[in-house]
Parts: sequence; structure tokens; C-alpha cells
Amino acid sequence: MRILMAGASGFLGTRLADRLSADGHQVTRLVRRPPRTPAERRWNPAAAQLDPAVVAGADAVLNLGGAGVGDKRWDDRYRQLIRSSRVDTTTALASAIAALPPGDRPGALLNSSAVGWYGNTGDRVVEEDAPAGEGFLADVCRVWEAATRPAEDAGVRVVRLRTGLPLHRDGGLLKPQLLPFRLGIAGRLGSGRQWLPWISMTDWLDAVRFLLARDDVAGPVNVVGPAPVTNAEFTRELARQLHRPAVVPIPALALKLALGGFAHEALTSTRVLPGVLTGAGFTYRHPDLAGALRAALTN
Repeated sequence: MRILMAGASGFLGTRLADRLSADGHQVTRLVRRPPRTPAERRWNPAAAQLDPAVVAGADAVLNLGGAGVGDKRWDDRYRQLIRSSRVDTTTALASAIAALPPGDRPGALLNSSAVGWYGNTGDRVVEEDAPAGEGFLADVCRVWEAATRPAEDAGVRVVRLRTGLPLHRDGGLLKPQLLPFRLGIAGRLGSGRQWLPWISMTDWLDAVRFLLARDDVAGPVNVVGPAPVTNAEFTRELARQLHRPAVVPIPALALKLALGGFAHEALTSTRVLPGVLTGAGFTYRHPDLAGALRAALTN
């Protein structure tokens, strides 16, 4: 399969591009700098510039572009970057796809989104048919997903990957927690009652590959594990795996002082289940948190 990929240099994108190449797919990476290899093509998503000819002939397009939500303290400027880096890349790709003659369009666009779509669900379980919630990330997800509409209107299969929290020691949710846990100065965040929609990195990679191959699946897909846990449960299990105590809870006020606007999202409860993946017959290699953390800490 010929795959055109945006966001291939990020935490998830690097691993996915490597896995797809290992599977025998031809992966072409979109880059903002001058290309260094024949497997790279230049684009300027901030200016909505992507020559449709770059997309022509691809069997599928994968878009994982976007600034990291946990990389920096949120101020107004960074909030705007979080939004624009997602919406602009999606708009450029979907518009380029729609501009092509029908015979040159890819068969599918798999576009990143997030479980932030649902906002704060408390203890309520939600699947893909739940409406968008409230809050900054929910608003971002709403316009982000809407930006795929030109490709969908052009008859291309669009999958919106509402990704949860992939677990890997080198990034995402897990990396910044490892040192405090190993030093014995970590604990639950706030009350600890908020739900975390985790997924093992292996299962995230497998799920995207599964969705690439399934022509009968379209629309939003929750790319999360089948057994969400609360932050308190996550904290206990990670401490157990590391053989360290976790008895120093981090008060909500301290989070707000340290993280600014992102603290609200860190304390948000999102109890999400993978209804579409489960219904389509996807098999998890790490269906429980203990197994996912073991894999995350050793692989």
C-alpha cells in the first residue's frame, strides 16, 4: 500500500511509520523543510499549501499532525498553536484530496483526533455516538474533525482516530511520571477519581493498521483500551510495577499553578470505550492495564 503520512516525526508517528514500512508499505512523509530523501515531500500546512499531485496515487493518507498538548504550559498563544496545528494540517490534506479527479483520490483518510471530543464525562461511559462535550479540547476536536469534511464529501472513506493515552516509557502520559514515581514522590492527581482512557502502544499501532485494512469502517473510532481505569487505580498499578510507593497526592491547586490551562484537562474524567473497534472484531494484545504497563516499561 502507498501511504502518504503527515506527523511522521512525532511520538506516535515515528513508531507508526516504522511499523508500516516494516509491514512492506511504501510510506511517504510530508515535511515542512526541504526533503532529504525520495520518501519525503514538502508542504506548508499553515498556509494550506499542498499540491494535490503529492496526494495523487496514494492508497491512503494518514494525518497525525499537531502540537503536543502536554509539552508546554498553556497560555493563549499555545492554545492557538494546539488548535491551528491540527485544523490547518487537516484542512490542507482534505482539500487536496477533494481537488483530485475521482480516480486519483486515495481510498482512505485516517485523521487523528482525540478522546477530548467528549469533554468531562464523569463516571458516565461513552462510545462513538456520544456528542461533543464542553471545554477547550472538545472545541478543538469539533473543528478538527469537521475539517475532514471535504474528503468525506468527495467520497473518500474518512476515519477519525479518537486516540486516548498511549502508554510508552519514551513519551505521552507515562514518560513525565517515571522519574517522580521512581523517586517515591508521586501520587494520584487531584481526587484520583477521574477516568483515564489508556491504550498500550502495541495496541494503538495494531488498531491503526487494522483500520487501514478495514474498508467497511468509517467515521469516529475510539482508539482506547477496553478497560479504562481511574487515576487512582493507574497510580497504584504503576507504583506496583515500579516497586515504589505512591503516597504523595498532587493537589488540584498545585497542578493549576504548575500547568496553567492544561491542569483542567489533566483533571478531566473521560470514561471512553472502544465500541467501533470491539464491534469490528479487533483483538487487543494488552486488554488490561497491568499488561499494558509491563509492555510500556520493558519494550
